[in-house]
Amino acid sequence: MDNLMQYQLDFMLILIGIFSSLLFYLFFTKAIPGGLHRSLILMASCSLLLLIADRESYIFRGNTSVLGFWMVRISNFLVFFMSLLLIYSFNSFLVNLYKDKKKEMPMGLKISKIVILLGIFLLIISQFTGLYYTFDSQNRYQRSDKFFFICYIVPLGALVIQLFVIIKNRKLISRRLEIVLLLFTILPMVASVAQAKLYGLSLTNISIAWMTVMLYLFALFEVNEKAERARNLEIEYLEKEQEQLKNFLKHTALSLATAIDAKDTYTNGHSSRVAEYSRMIAARLGYSKSKQDEIYMMGLLHDVGKIGVPDEVINKTTKLSDEEFDLIKKHPIIGYQILSKITENPKLAIGARCHHERFGGGGYPDGIAGNEIPEEARIIAVADSYDAMTSNRSYRKYMPQDAVRSEIEKNIGTQFDPDAARCMLSIIDKDINYELHE
Repeated sequence: MDNLMQYQLDFMLILIGIFSSLLFYLFFTKAIPGGLHRSLILMASCSLLLLIADRESYIFRGNTSVLGFWMVRISNFLVFFMSLLLIYSFNSFLVNLYKDKKKEMPMGLKISKIVILLGIFLLIISQFTGLYYTFDSQNRYQRSDKFFFICYIVPLGALVIQLFVIIKNRKLISRRLEIVLLLFTILPMVASVAQAKLYGLSLTNISIAWMTVMLYLFALFEVNEKAERARNLEIEYLEKEQEQLKNFLKHTALSLATAIDAKDTYTNGHSSRVAEYSRMIAARLGYSKSKQDEIYMMGLLHDVGKIGVPDEVINKTTKLSDEEFDLIKKHPIIGYQILSKITENPKLAIGARCHHERFGGGGYPDGIAGNEIPEEARIIAVADSYDAMTSNRSYRKYMPQDAVRSEIEKNIGTQFDPDAARCMLSIIDKDINYELHE
């Protein structure tokens, strides 16, 4: 038994170190909600003081010095008091746990609270009457023969009530947390029965202190999982909101493109078709879905600058004069100036400015060539020319498919980017029934 007692004291010392660290972490833990956090701090503090007091009561047992006299009495009182206060703080933990789940505190927790307070009152009475325990002439703790069982019945009664509350409300919490709460109430009961037979061992105090550690860990897991779920919901909400915004911008761009195309009787639907052809080319070039969508939007708004060109110039059916053609050539700059204000997607402006540049040079407005022309604009240039050739005009009907193919092939490397043009040729070859025209 002496060896067992020594191991018990060493184990208590280890637990004291654990609870000291636990309290340190609890003070800096911000994830656990306020009420639960305060309850866990109180439980950890009670467990720490309970273990210190229990250990000191064994160390000073039989010490007849003045220090020993006071240490034995104070430590034994603290053992009983902290045990009750620990169960009280667990009751508070349950109250805070169920507070957000139910409109009012479960009646069982109110009764449990009254039982614990009654136990504290009886403990204080015991200090003056020897109701629970006394001390012999050797300054050793002795159980009372008649009423010692009361000091077990009160905390066990509170734990039983708490057990029924947990079982009754088990659907309100996760299965994992439910198991820890059940163990917190059941394990001390089992340990108390064993301790009644094995006098001198602190099985109840050690078990309830250890369960406090487990409760903290699982409460932290629970909070982390809840935070993760909230984070996932937030991400899902943001993604949904982003998709809605994306659709809104797309429909806004479609409306704007439709309004621009309506300026020219013969180019109705031109912007939408250029956007779709541009996306098809981008797909064949192996671009990602997001990149394809980006190029689609650039194609949709590539002619937005025509809003600044007079209608009589756009709709003129005869040959344009040099001055009128100069007005037409300004639409890429006007489009660039309009779309450059959309800072969230700066490439929209690039598509508008550069879609009339030629791969071999000589295009407008900047006269750049080759890879100086942004890749998106090189794709839109091919799609734009394809739609121009496959759409009806005031001076001609849309061109035959083989003539369109021949024209694109002839201008590879001069007007058109070779890669983008070859992709367009591949699309034409797949379009056996010539469905891709106005």
